Amino acid sequence: MKARYFPLAVFANVLCLCLSYTLRSSVSWVVSSNDVVEDADLSDEVAPALLVDSAGLWKQAYPSSNVLGDSVESPGELVKPDNENVAQISSRLFSYRLEKVKKSGSSSPPPHQETARTARYIAHYSDWGHLSTISTQDKIKGLPFGNIFSVSDGPLDNSTGVIYFYVTPMDNTVSDLKSNPYASLTFSEAEGEFCRQMVYDPEDPRCARLTLTGKMVEVAPEELIFAKEAMFSRHPVMAKWPVGHKWFFMKLELIQVWLQDWIGGISLIPLEDYFKATPF
Repeated sequence: MKARYFPLAVFANVLCLCLSYTLRSSVSWVVSSNDVVEDADLSDEVAPALLVDSAGLWKQAYPSSNVLGDSVESPGELVKPDNENVAQISSRLFSYRLEKVKKSGSSSPPPHQETARTARYIAHYSDWGHLSTISTQDKIKGLPFGNIFSVSDGPLDNSTGVIYFYVTPMDNTVSDLKSNPYASLTFSEAEGEFCRQMVYDPEDPRCARLTLTGKMVEVAPEELIFAKEAMFSRHPVMAKWPVGHKWFFMKLELIQVWLQDWIGGISLIPLEDYFKATPF
């Protein structure tokens, strides 16, 4: 009799073991990058709220504790937005069709001996950089504070070497600049494909890095048209950002150009050489 039930006992044990495992997947998000609408109708009342309270834009399919392994609960069904219009507006606000933007990089940087040209190359083909200011925040007042900004030194076919920004007074960095307008902007060649193709670590000296230091100033009225073209041609989504955040244009008036582009030390490039060079 015992031998007759032995296969059933084995099957029951295997079944219990299988049930003890929970399949997990990466976090799913409600808003899809494919749900992009060309033109956004963003009112001043709706759009600023979307930027301030981002929790309502994307909702996790299940609590993050499941992803981290703190719980064995099975993931639930996808949480749908309470308002379909919110999901539609959010996709318009934060997305844009890739064909609107030309490829903003080159796989062939200048020879490292041409330091001024290398600096202009990095400044022109970088779409974003790390801006460091002296903080005015209470807990870190007087200490360095870094922040990421989208930037442009002109449309892809017109490099100026002057870095433009599109900023809002709501940003901590802008508050810092009102107290102390001097800042440093750092770029890395690791942003593009070159360092990956060469298998260079971002800290490898052969993976060039550029730090521009100067004074951040508001763009003058006579320069606004070009600043707008420079930023919006490279970052078209900015044109749809809510006016309620009082966005305005700034630029970096250079004092120093610091470049690390090869083994053997850094280069301090004279401003005259920097502006005479071309990235093309």
